[in-house]
Amino acid sequence: MVNDYDSFAEAYSAGNEASLINGYYTRPAILDLAGDVAGRRILDVGCGSGPISAALRDRGATVAGFDSSTKMVELARKRLGPDADLQIADLGRPLPYPDGAFDDVIAALVLHYLQDWTAPLAELRRALKPGGRLIVAVDHPFEIALRQREAGHDFDYFATYNWSEEWIQGGHTAQMSFWTRPLHAMTDAFTAAGFRTAVVSEPSPAPGARELFPDRLPDTPSGAFLCFLFFVLEAT
Repeated sequence: MVNDYDSFAEAYSAGNEASLINGYYTRPAILDLAGDVAGRRILDVGCGSGPISAALRDRGATVAGFDSSTKMVELARKRLGPDADLQIADLGRPLPYPDGAFDDVIAALVLHYLQDWTAPLAELRRALKPGGRLIVAVDHPFEIALRQREAGHDFDYFATYNWSEEWIQGGHTAQMSFWTRPLHAMTDAFTAAGFRTAVVSEPSPAPGARELFPDRLPDTPSGAFLCFLFFVLEAT
């Protein structure tokens, strides 16, 4: 099966707790973009084992989350407690939330699994209050283009392009499939779904990353590297 997180959920979750890409890059960047969330109701899309949900809750937010992986939701429930508002759902289908239910939606490393963003973005817009925020992290299209060309693949940056790779997690090999698209296609999709792009971010890793991962960060003052692209979008 492709993108079968159930098959390596525990290993993936354990490896991501303090990893460079998740623990010191993606998660801190999302939390920085979210800012003060006290009292806000937030939906965590593709919540995985719940690290972002837990961090948002610790900052005073009321959090709901869903994931298509049963095992990931089980791990999230262990982290967040039996009363946590967690569901098994698929972003490619209608979501089990009423209109305007959330102040913010977090979609961290989710959209790049989907070929067509039209219906998913419409569902996320529906679930947001007017003026609410959608905070997104996706594969950086230029980084994917560089990686594909370095591997000798014929890659058209301006196309919506499917690519795959093997992940090894806890000794298990999983086949992962992704879709990447140029920046203008992303922003066009956001606008068509009823969002205004407020922030585009290419963040530096969190403090402490250089000391922990000295061989993996560039020798620049910021330590920034091409990996993911982050957006804050406002529901119009």
